[in-house]
Amino acid sequence: MAKAVTKKIKPHTGGCICGAIRFEAQGRAGKPHTCSCKLCQKHSGALTVAWVEFPSEAVAWTGPGGAPATYRSSDYSSRAFCGTCGSTIGAIDDAPVVALMLGCFDKTNAVDLIPVSHSYGGGRPKWWHVECTRPAAE
Repeated sequence: MAKAVTKKIKPHTGGCICGAIRFEAQGRAGKPHTCSCKLCQKHSGALTVAWVEFPSEAVAWTGPGGAPATYRSSDYSSRAFCGTCGSTIGAIDDAPVVALMLGCFDKTNAVDLIPVSHSYGGGRPKWWHVECTRPAAE
């Protein structure tokens, strides 16, 4: 009988501009999506952000700055950022979930990072268009 081959998923890594905040996220990213809500816009300075989620226990803060600074932005979540350079990192939810912005990742081509939906489309200006499509299989 053939032995099943299990492919180990490489951890996702990333961090802030100055390198004080670094992360390593184990496993497949969940809920890959883009968002145009006002909180995301204010937090990032962008009209739309791209996010993925990991269980809190799957994320390790590996940089010399430890865990990111946070700001309590709602009754269920705190926005995460580097206290040194100000880089937006994501959100630490009460669920317990860590939501990371794709712009912080070292490599962004993994299939599990590709957004599949868009939240709060009504929050974007009418001239701003967001498309969430997976590329055709090669």
